[in-house]
Amino acid sequence: MLIARSVSLFVLAALLEIGGAWLVWQGVREHRGWAWIGAGIVALGAYGFVATLQPDANFGRILAAYGGVFVAGSLAWGMVADDYRPDRFDVIGALICLAGVAVIMYAPRR
Repeated sequence: MLIARSVSLFVLAALLEIGGAWLVWQGVREHRGWAWIGAGIVALGAYGFVATLQPDANFGRILAAYGGVFVAGSLAWGMVADDYRPDRFDVIGALICLAGVAVIMYAPRR
């Protein structure tokens, strides 16, 4: 159950961080305005809060593992929001990152 909770929190964190960054990008680069930028800033702040809810107490471990989630999530976001099509090397790289997440977060420890 702790692994399911942790994975769910990683997914939520990725949606908030990547979505927040995308909203800021849209507001600035696509000239959609301050409302988009403000929504992005709120989402990025919420991401920071969600990261604290991970069951593991080690900040460095959580953020290191989240980096792999961020890589895979960013590619997925690009596919959905920007019609980006990753090539096989993008997919292989994302899978390697997710394998790293699993090792960092869920390997048995004493």
